[in-house]
Amino acid sequence: MDTQWSHNPKFLALVQDKKWRAIAVYMAGLGYCGAHGTDGFLPLVSLPMIHGTRKDAEDLVDARLWNLAQGGWDVNGWAEFQPSNAEQEARKAKAKAAAAARWNK
Repeated sequence: MDTQWSHNPKFLALVQDKKWRAIAVYMAGLGYCGAHGTDGFLPLVSLPMIHGTRKDAEDLVDARLWNLAQGGWDVNGWAEFQPSNAEQEARKAKAKAAAAARWNK
């Protein structure tokens, strides 16, 4: 997650328009993507799980924080701030192999 998110003009526009729900849905969406290894994709069926509505999704698309994608949305800029699922899996495998090597000497 970008640590400067609160200064991003896209978020400032949502704050100015008092679209607090959209900001909360965006944050919950980041958590969903990270937990499920979706590389920033939010399927339509995930919207209730991240406490969002179609209006929140529209607000996030309008703010250019989400991009429309087939079957849902992509988090704009996901790869800039998050490792891909493949990178995460490779990191886990490397750590697991290193731990096994230490314990099985």
